[in-house]
Amino acid sequence: MSIKKLVIPVAGLGTRFLPATKAQPKEMLPVVDKPIIQYVVEDAVRAGITDIIFITGPSKRAVEDHFSPNYELVNLLKKQNKIDVAEEVKKIADLANFIFIRQKGPYGNGTPVLCAKPIVGNEPFAVMWGDEFFYAPKKSQLKQLIEVFDKYGDPVITTRVVDAAGTRKYGVIDGVQVEPGVYQVKSIVEKPGPEKAPSRLACLGGFILTPDIFEALEHTKLGKDGELWLADANAKVLKKRPIYAKVVDGEYYDTGSKFGYLKANVDFALRDPKLAKEFRKYLKSVV
Repeated sequence: MSIKKLVIPVAGLGTRFLPATKAQPKEMLPVVDKPIIQYVVEDAVRAGITDIIFITGPSKRAVEDHFSPNYELVNLLKKQNKIDVAEEVKKIADLANFIFIRQKGPYGNGTPVLCAKPIVGNEPFAVMWGDEFFYAPKKSQLKQLIEVFDKYGDPVITTRVVDAAGTRKYGVIDGVQVEPGVYQVKSIVEKPGPEKAPSRLACLGGFILTPDIFEALEHTKLGKDGELWLADANAKVLKKRPIYAKVVDGEYYDTGSKFGYLKANVDFALRDPKLAKEFRKYLKSVV
């Protein structure tokens, strides 16, 4: 069955970016001239996703507005003869069928996935976080995961090689390589540190999940900090079926961190043909 639905949790409070996120979602912070969340959505659309389910919370209205039509703005831009900008704005709402659900339940990244159950139904689906993405011009992150799912028919997790510091920041996969860049997961160790890490393969925010994850989440006890964790539910699924991990080919941006956010802005500015020359000159003058 082809993957057509994507769940993006965006209910978090974005505390690492306060006070900037006091009145706007962290997912709407711009990387050059597009909000972070739009890069995530565009990655998914390139992979063939048609239905995108946002799990939202209070103060996330800007996400809904961004992916909804704004005919008044488009018409104004056309009257001002800003045709290219008008088309750029219009196409955002046309990227996919957008569905918005308010999150209910305990904190934790498992809750928003469970909230999507009535919409997802009994079919495999994708999950991506709203504050991280890959720059992968040849083949999108999600497309790479879907290809592994199509071959094996079991859940797939995004992974990449990290340094020692990364083993303290991410869950780390213990697995067996079944083909170049693809691992069958034996277990995921949560933030083990370099001394206890079974590998340097970090578990990142991109998944292809099967409907049995919902039953697993419903029977998963609250874990660390009294929250419902997707990793704990995946551990239950792993006892019943294989889970695979794909080393994604692309440049990873953790825009949920200040350093990752700044890095993304610099890199994308240097890729922008209208900005690159002048911006590179400026960087050389200050570095």
